[in-house]
Amino acid sequence: MIIEKDGLKPGDKIPSERELSERLNAGRSSVREALRALELLGLIETRRGEGTFIRDFRGNQLVQLLSTFILQDQKAVRDVIETKYLVEMDCLRLAVLKRDKNDFQRLKAWVNEHNVEDNDFFIRIADLADNHLIYRIWQILVDYYQATNREEFKTNKEDYLELVEFLEQGDIDRVLIKYRRLRNLSYES
Repeated sequence: MIIEKDGLKPGDKIPSERELSERLNAGRSSVREALRALELLGLIETRRGEGTFIRDFRGNQLVQLLSTFILQDQKAVRDVIETKYLVEMDCLRLAVLKRDKNDFQRLKAWVNEHNVEDNDFFIRIADLADNHLIYRIWQILVDYYQATNREEFKTNKEDYLELVEFLEQGDIDRVLIKYRRLRNLSYES
């Protein structure tokens, strides 16, 4: 994939049609049609006189469009929510296994200094878990979760600090018990 090979990220300019045609060994008309499709999906944008650029897909209409098909029934909605929670619990487990007390002390200081939102907190937990694939899966699940129009969890600073304290202690059981309470989960995992 050219985006990955070239290390392109949102906001970066992609190669021209001619260059893409040569690199992909495809006709320019095929490349042009593919670019049009990507633009219709909102994944790239063309700026007259400047070129074509990668857009940030998060919060994209594509997620909204797909979610109208994926989230048509209540079971699908429950599955998205449940999977998001399972991924967050796995991030917590990995953070305990991969990080040291200094990482958790920095996280605690960050919680103390900021008005913490749930997703911001779990972005930091996913970062501590140091698993890019799980992080990407979690981001997609968050997008679908937000498309369900469920109310975000309002967790207070003390709850986050207690969770970080358990992470710092390396007490996975207490971390998961605290997490389940914050999410009102009654099942074990």
